[in-house]
Amino acid sequence: MKTSFSQAEKLAMFSFAMTLLLLFFGSGLAVIPLVVFLCCCLIAPFLPQWGFFLPIISKSQTGSKGIALTFDDGPTPETTSKILELLTSHNMKATFFVIGEKAKKYPELIRKILEAGHTIGNHSWKHDSLLMLRSQKKLHIDIHKCQQFLSSFGVRPLLFRPPVGITNPLLNEVLQKENLQTVTFSCRAFDGGNRKIASLAERILKKLKTGDILLLHDLPPQKEVAVSVLLKELAILFDTLKKNDLKVIPLEELIATPVMTHLDKEEHGNNCH
Repeated sequence: MKTSFSQAEKLAMFSFAMTLLLLFFGSGLAVIPLVVFLCCCLIAPFLPQWGFFLPIISKSQTGSKGIALTFDDGPTPETTSKILELLTSHNMKATFFVIGEKAKKYPELIRKILEAGHTIGNHSWKHDSLLMLRSQKKLHIDIHKCQQFLSSFGVRPLLFRPPVGITNPLLNEVLQKENLQTVTFSCRAFDGGNRKIASLAERILKKLKTGDILLLHDLPPQKEVAVSVLLKELAILFDTLKKNDLKVIPLEELIATPVMTHLDKEEHGNNCH
């Protein structure tokens, strides 16, 4: 049973009430509340930290002075294993928001992520950039398919990061059915999915602050030789974080919310293909 209204629903009710009130007094301004509401509906999907349509976690929920590392869009043969090695050498834990279709193609990399003590979240099945324009049924099928496949590794993600950080009014009901919460980010380098890796560490460090959820990408740069450049930038970032006493902590500690849950043997067996 629904116990609370979203910001969008509250604003819709307020806008409608104000419109009726202004119409009652014959005011030509009656249309303004509805225009404001429609503008918010158009802008909100593209603001990853604004929980307009549904609750969104984008930074520390505990007042922690740490930061959390998250990697999107993997797993990827060219980068995942190397990133894992780098994280291990720096004794850091991260959350990988993985694409279901790629997880199916490279299951050994999902196992590596989990065996190294990291966590995984749901980043949709195909990473369709237009996913939030699809019907609610298609949206649910995509997210559920990723959720179901990831459970074959003995875990069930509890967090969902929407592709490109975009949300819509239909997403909340879908995530409730899948027992998922939305997590976005509070710091990013606008790297274009690792297409712009020059000075990546410097760009991040200029804006990174305590309590941030940092968005990075588990993707190879366009030129093969640039993988080494990406890893060098990540190494600089991790080294600088340690020198500046910016402690990297697991995402679940930063937001006081579990990233995933481990399935018992019976549940795991039922989800194995």
